[in-house]
Amino acid sequence: MPFVTRLTLQSGDRETLERVVTDIKERAERKGVELRGPNPEPQRDVTVPQYDRLDPDGGRFESWTYAVYVRSIVIVGHDDFARDVAGDDYPSSIHLTVDVEQVNNPG
Repeated sequence: MPFVTRLTLQSGDRETLERVVTDIKERAERKGVELRGPNPEPQRDVTVPQYDRLDPDGGRFESWTYAVYVRSIVIVGHDDFARDVAGDDYPSSIHLTVDVEQVNNPG
């Protein structure tokens, strides 16, 4: 039964994210791996409040807002390649989530 591996890469640094995703895609093409994606998801804006003091009555600075970019890649089968990609060292600005699902053949 084949495995389907979904890689979700997130970063606030769009250029680094695109470079990493392009590298994964090129490696897959060289090895003949069936790959779906990279699929971009809508940009997510995150707002973080900033306090000028630690006590509950402290004032606030202007909130900090930043963008998070997300790309997803699906690898069908090719477990060794998926394992290698999931185990790679990525820049600290990249957050990688790996989901593995075993697919049962009908019948």
